[in-house]
Amino acid sequence: RNIPRAIAISIPLVTFVYVFSNVAYVTAMSPQELLDSGAVAVTFGEKVLGAVPWIMPLSVVLSTFGGINGYLFTSSRLCYAGARGGHLPRLLAMIHMKRCTPIPALLCSCVTSLLMLIIADIYTLINYVVFINYLCYGVTVFALIALRWTQPCIHRPIKVNLLFPVAYLVFWAFLLLFSFYTEPLVCGTALVIILAGVPVYLLGIHWDHKPGCFHAAIESATVIGQKLCFVLYPQEEIPEQNGRPPTPSQS
Repeated sequence: RNIPRAIAISIPLVTFVYVFSNVAYVTAMSPQELLDSGAVAVTFGEKVLGAVPWIMPLSVVLSTFGGINGYLFTSSRLCYAGARGGHLPRLLAMIHMKRCTPIPALLCSCVTSLLMLIIADIYTLINYVVFINYLCYGVTVFALIALRWTQPCIHRPIKVNLLFPVAYLVFWAFLLLFSFYTEPLVCGTALVIILAGVPVYLLGIHWDHKPGCFHAAIESATVIGQKLCFVLYPQEEIPEQNGRPPTPSQS
């Protein structure tokens, strides 16, 4: 009940704020001022707010902080859920013994974020991240439609009309093709980054007959991570491997 209510409230509210913010920019600033401004919101504040133009940068900082705070929760949850499904190392499926925080998953997100800083140009990094996220969103929505077709009888706590995901995919495909047309190098590089995970999946997940030294190394790393982070499986559960229950040797 809470998720549909949150969606029904947040999406119209955010849409309203974004649309009328742009209406305010266009109303108060000329087209040339919009083109010349490096930060439209700051320029708008300097022109309209008079003695308190600092409100706009402060609002941007608070909005950024809130967005990053939400991203920390969601990104670590993705790693945690992936590990519980057997698609990531088992250590990432563990939580702190007292605080129930997925510390290994949070550290994984932190290390990934630091690796992204290798790219010196922030605008190139933003383009990579936006394209990869947008591509993953479309694939996720397509998977929703595929599961609705292939597994129509499974339990769904939230079930929406297929018109919404289909309409989303239409706009998604148009914007994706437009992105490839306007920024082929950036989109191609981002696509290569995504495809680089395929060999890792084939070797780490799909390959069932791994050598004993591989399992020993993973087990040693898992034990060390547990000792450093004080983490364990929730209710002593071990995540499934490749969609199958764990074998006695893995337990």
